[in-house]
Amino acid sequence: DKKVADVIEKQIPTIEKLVDIIVSKMKLGGRLFYIGAGTSGRIGILDASECPPTFGVPDNWIIGIIAGGDSAIRKAVENAEDDIDQAWRDLSAYEISPLDVVIGIAASGNTPYVIGGLKKARENNIVTGSISCNNESLISKEADYPIELIVGPEFLTGSTRMKAGTSQKLVLNMISTSVMIKLGRIYGNKMIDMQLSNKKLVQRGVEMIVEELHIDEKLAFDLLKKHKSVRAVLLAENKNLEI
Repeated sequence: DKKVADVIEKQIPTIEKLVDIIVSKMKLGGRLFYIGAGTSGRIGILDASECPPTFGVPDNWIIGIIAGGDSAIRKAVENAEDDIDQAWRDLSAYEISPLDVVIGIAASGNTPYVIGGLKKARENNIVTGSISCNNESLISKEADYPIELIVGPEFLTGSTRMKAGTSQKLVLNMISTSVMIKLGRIYGNKMIDMQLSNKKLVQRGVEMIVEELHIDEKLAFDLLKKHKSVRAVLLAENKNLEI
C-alpha cells in the first residue's frame, strides 16, 4: 500500500490538466460524471456523494453512475459491466452535453460498460478522462486525459478493492477537492459552505467563525443560527473579506 502514493505522484501533471478542464466546463454550467462498474463504480459514487455535504454544492454537480444502477451499490448485478451501450443510456438520462466531463473508472481498464460510455461521450464532443491501473488500457484510448496508476499485483490476486481501489479513491479525492477549491467553495483551508447537518458540524462552523472574526462562541453560534452558513456569517460581519 505504501507504493500507491508514489504511483499517483507521477500522474499529477495529467490530473492537473483534467482538473483545469473540469473547472472551465463547470464555470459554464457543466457537470462532472463518474462512470464505473463494481468497486470502481462504488468509489465514484462515494466521492460524488461526499461533495454536497463537504462543499455545500447541489447534488447534480458531480454525479456517480454505476453499472447495474443504484442496486449495484450494495449488491453485485450479474453481467452489468459487459453491456457496452448501457453507460451511454445512463448518461443520456441526465441530458449530458458538451458542457459536461465524463471520467471512466476501471482498474483493469477494459470494462465494456466504461469503454462504451467514454467512446460515445467523445463522439458527442464531451471531454473524457479515465482512471485505470494498467498500461495503455482500452479506456485510456477513449480518454482525452488518461490517468494510469500502475500499482502492481494485489496481495489478493485480482482483488481490485485493494491497491487499485485505494489509488482510484485518492485520485478522485484530488480531482473533486481541487475542482471545488478552484470554484471558490472554500475560504483559506476552511469548508465554509459545508452543510450544518449535525451538532458536530455546527460546532465546527462556530469554531471557524470564532477564528475568523475573533468573537466569542456564544455570539458566533447566534450568528450561525441567524445566517444558516459560515460563508453567510463571514460576508455579513466582515465586508472586507474576499470570499
